[in-house]
Amino acid sequence: MKRSTVVATLLVLGLGLAATSVPAQSPGTRADEEAIRKVITTMTEEFNRHDAVGATRMYADGARLVTVRGEVMDGRAAMEKGLASIFATRARNAMHRTLDVSIRFIRPDVALAHVTNELSGLVAPDGQALPAHKELSLRVFAKDGGTWRVEAFHNTMVRPFDAPTR
Repeated sequence: MKRSTVVATLLVLGLGLAATSVPAQSPGTRADEEAIRKVITTMTEEFNRHDAVGATRMYADGARLVTVRGEVMDGRAAMEKGLASIFATRARNAMHRTLDVSIRFIRPDVALAHVTNELSGLVAPDGQALPAHKELSLRVFAKDGGTWRVEAFHNTMVRPFDAPTR
């Protein structure tokens, strides 16, 4: 055999062995995905009840929440206080409706969820009703002791500004 053919054959075999020795990323199970979806559903239901304690129950103790307005709340106590204030003011009549959920497992115990909601019932500081809008949140979940908890939640408005007029 020609030297170049032998080198090419060894290279292909070596790459094949290297590829099989690298552990494949383990996806989450169907039960894990269903558990995360249940947490997301519960979060929406608690928001719609305007229950700040219930809405933060599924967060890890040291989790971080960033609202659509850029308000940062670190830890469940801060989230409860911040959400209670929001529910008492601009979101006293607000309702979430989940439109889409996409979950991707980073590791068997860590997942990212992109959740699109429609939010209606907000009021401006002057009391004017605001139109419904879509929000997209990125939620980081970690499984600890068999329970999926939110470690981070970052919310953003989908297309928050009207298109410029021509």
